[in-house]
Amino acid sequence: MSSSSFVYTLPLKVSRKEEKVLNKRFDAARQLYNACLGESLRRLDLMRQAKTYQYARKCKKKKERNDLFREARQDASFSEYDLHKFVTEIKNKCGIKKHIDSNSAQKLATRAFDAVAKYSYKQRGRPRFKGKGRLRSLEGKSNAAGIRFKDGKIHWSGLNLDLCYDKKDKHGVETHALLHRTKYVRLVKKTIRFKPVFYVQLIQEGTPKQKEKNTVGNDKVGLDIGPSTIAMVSSKQAFLSAFCAELKLIQKQIAQTQRLLDRSKRATNKDNFNENGTIKKGRRQWRFSNRYHKNKAKAAELQRKTQETRKKLHGQMANDILRFGREINTEKLSYLSFQKNYGKSVGNRAPGKFIEILSQKAERAGGKVVHFSTYKTKLSQACHGCGVYVKKSLSKRWHDCSCGVGPVQRDLYSAFLAQFVVNDCLDKSQAEKAWTGAEPLLRHALSRLDQSASGKLRLSSFGLSKPQRQSASHVEEGSTSIDTVDVVRFEKSIPESHRELPDIALRTP
Repeated sequence: MSSSSFVYTLPLKVSRKEEKVLNKRFDAARQLYNACLGESLRRLDLMRQAKTYQYARKCKKKKERNDLFREARQDASFSEYDLHKFVTEIKNKCGIKKHIDSNSAQKLATRAFDAVAKYSYKQRGRPRFKGKGRLRSLEGKSNAAGIRFKDGKIHWSGLNLDLCYDKKDKHGVETHALLHRTKYVRLVKKTIRFKPVFYVQLIQEGTPKQKEKNTVGNDKVGLDIGPSTIAMVSSKQAFLSAFCAELKLIQKQIAQTQRLLDRSKRATNKDNFNENGTIKKGRRQWRFSNRYHKNKAKAAELQRKTQETRKKLHGQMANDILRFGREINTEKLSYLSFQKNYGKSVGNRAPGKFIEILSQKAERAGGKVVHFSTYKTKLSQACHGCGVYVKKSLSKRWHDCSCGVGPVQRDLYSAFLAQFVVNDCLDKSQAEKAWTGAEPLLRHALSRLDQSASGKLRLSSFGLSKPQRQSASHVEEGSTSIDTVDVVRFEKSIPESHRELPDIALRTP
């Protein structure tokens, strides 16, 4: 049985000579990975062409069908351990054996096989070969051989690399991590501000340290996540905010850089385009200017900033939610459907990854994230007062029922109802009991939005007013920091009774 583990990342101190050696080894690993990927795809094709496999697809008996599939895999040698044999053979027949050890080579084979296996089960698209400089991580199988962490250094086939430790270690996170046993080591290569930087990720046994400031509440929390918004409601607190709003400024810079790249590409390769702007068919040679390469590096740096900023925002939002409660109810969303309908927004904010991070943090805190069926509960259509389900269009952002429930913002109301879902069924009696205390909380959440973000980025999905452009701000050029809450003034868009809010102390993230 595998034990729990966590990752602790440290930067490496690398000299020019050591950097050159690492670059050679990463490139050798890339070639080895591509060879394993090509061999895995070849064996997959052989397996699918076999008569045994074709008969297994038509077979209706489960046991016989599984036996036939297993036989087809064995005949084509389509397995992880067969690929381990393959990678060992090709590594020892060429100069790569001087750069890559056996454990790291087998891990590369496992990585390639897993990608092809997921493709064979239609869990992902066809995996691609990695171009030069595209392999960014390399790991071992254990801390006993190959890439090792020992005596405070990284040892790998003659390389002894120093680490940059946190001398202050304010919260004791590093001390806690290094006291645990190291399972294996992963080396990561990044390009930061157009320069290569190497990191080491120590996969440690146990659980990471919980910072004292990240307290965990005992309340039950209802969560509603949209393509660009997130709403949270508990028995004592509530908030509605834009989801990863800081990414907006970076995405504008990326879009500008991509337009520059497209114009430069068309200017230097006019013969490769038709009159209507489409690319001519067939294989063609492409020429790129020095400015194109500089802008391409700039776009890559902006993408890296997006990834790092999104990861930080996901962690902060997860910690904020766990402060309210460790048991979290949320809808089981189809992120594939999200991608089809809101591709750009979902690609920037990655709500699926956020739920994964939130689930991990909740489990470590002794809680859990409970997913319930969207189809069975229909919270966006439900009313706990009369029990009637009314289908609403996406443009209708308020719930206002004739039974007296409302008007209340749609996302906040769905998050409120999510607290009382048990076994894919909404407990209307519990919702009715809690509504008297929850209604002023939901109103106050909107009040705080208006007070804290007047004149800043606005979202139409809040249902408060028509979206407007972002006004001028005092953020410095190149900065990626903007306010996380996006709202508009809404006094004219809601009834008088909704504007008179009780004096309730409420903290929002």
